[in-house]
Amino acid sequence: MNAETHIAERNAHWRDALAAQSANAAKVRPLQAEGKLRRVVGLTLEAVGCEAPVGARCMVAGADGAQLETEVVGFSDGRLLLMPTGEMHGVLPNARVTPCAGVSGVPVGDALLGRVIGSDGAPLDGQGPLLARERVPLRRDPINPMARQPIDTPLDVGVRAINSLLTVGRGQRIGLFAGSGVGKSTLLGMMTRFTDADVVVVGLIGERGREVKEFVDHTLGVEGRRRAVVVAAPADAPPLSRLRGAQLATAVAEHFRDQGKRVLLLMDSLTRYAQAQREIALAIGEPPATKGYPPSVFAMLPALVERAGNDKDGRGSITAFYTVLTEGDDYRHDPIADSARAILDGHIVLSRDLAEAGHYPAIDIEASISRVMPAVVSKDHMKAAQRFRQVYSAYRQQRDLISVGAYQKGSDPRTDEAIALYPHLSAFLQQETDEPVSLEQAAEGLVDVARSGAA
Repeated sequence: MNAETHIAERNAHWRDALAAQSANAAKVRPLQAEGKLRRVVGLTLEAVGCEAPVGARCMVAGADGAQLETEVVGFSDGRLLLMPTGEMHGVLPNARVTPCAGVSGVPVGDALLGRVIGSDGAPLDGQGPLLARERVPLRRDPINPMARQPIDTPLDVGVRAINSLLTVGRGQRIGLFAGSGVGKSTLLGMMTRFTDADVVVVGLIGERGREVKEFVDHTLGVEGRRRAVVVAAPADAPPLSRLRGAQLATAVAEHFRDQGKRVLLLMDSLTRYAQAQREIALAIGEPPATKGYPPSVFAMLPALVERAGNDKDGRGSITAFYTVLTEGDDYRHDPIADSARAILDGHIVLSRDLAEAGHYPAIDIEASISRVMPAVVSKDHMKAAQRFRQVYSAYRQQRDLISVGAYQKGSDPRTDEAIALYPHLSAFLQQETDEPVSLEQAAEGLVDVARSGAA
């Protein structure tokens, strides 16, 4: 009996010792083989002697002892292809390349509200360090499409033309197609200040550095900034930083959505995001396909956009506006604009003609559409919107004849009605930048305009 007890105690001792050794072994970091930098062409660095998966971070030693952070974007013939996340200065031949273990997270939480951060999560507003303790991965698995809750509730964005004729639903992804200088940033600022969303996340990707400060100080304002998080990756940032900026803004929006909040995500712009990926893909040898854009660009666009939307529990939502820059104001033949229209739940087109005529916001109602509007508004609202569009379109079709006096009154009763109502319709679509119009006010005004036309 004593012998059996002794054997049992000895076995228990060895089991405890083995468990402790296993726990210690799990804490030991695997050895990372250091490599050397063999070639630098443009923004592409080639390293040999080390292995790391695509998307992993690597540190490159600089001449002054500084460390340059890079990311693995590909590999070829035993060489890792790296891209820097910051300015590439002081890099020498045969510099030491060290892969970093683990995946770095990005800061999230309420401490980000009212702050302006860069693509690396560092503050840019000079208001001290971030106190966000929670960190999440930059990329995450997409939500099962069958688990998403349907879009059935409208979101008030405070803009009359959108609330009435292009009603947006919570969880909708919509494009804002615009050229330069037609009021895109002003419209985004209005939505940021007037929306009834709980949190607003603004991603300023690839824009001029001057516009970042102007947007935060003037367009966004003090009131809009209190519940907003601004992620800025200006045009002079490396392409990898611009990619990360868009992904960071999306990750922050996902965090607040997981808390059950209504999030409005404004991404300016989706075109700059695509251009950043084009720069990276062409630099590592991917062949161009459509107008210089490699195939990977058209794969990354839906991967980013599909992260927005409703969650699987039906509590939180990300309603996203992605701006799309159109070259020469022609969005029909631009590959990024064409791809965006196919993957988004609608689009709002800003017209240069309306902007030059002093019509703000310069929304082209005829060219714009919200695909979820029938599911989030009443039948009376939908009928009034259709009535508005019919009368408005009737005038626009005969505008040239009317402007030169070639149209004879009485030739077409529908056109006569459109001529009489057009001043009211045009005034209805215009709005001051400091004048919020709620969803209820917009719907009531739309019904009144439609009834006046019917009378």
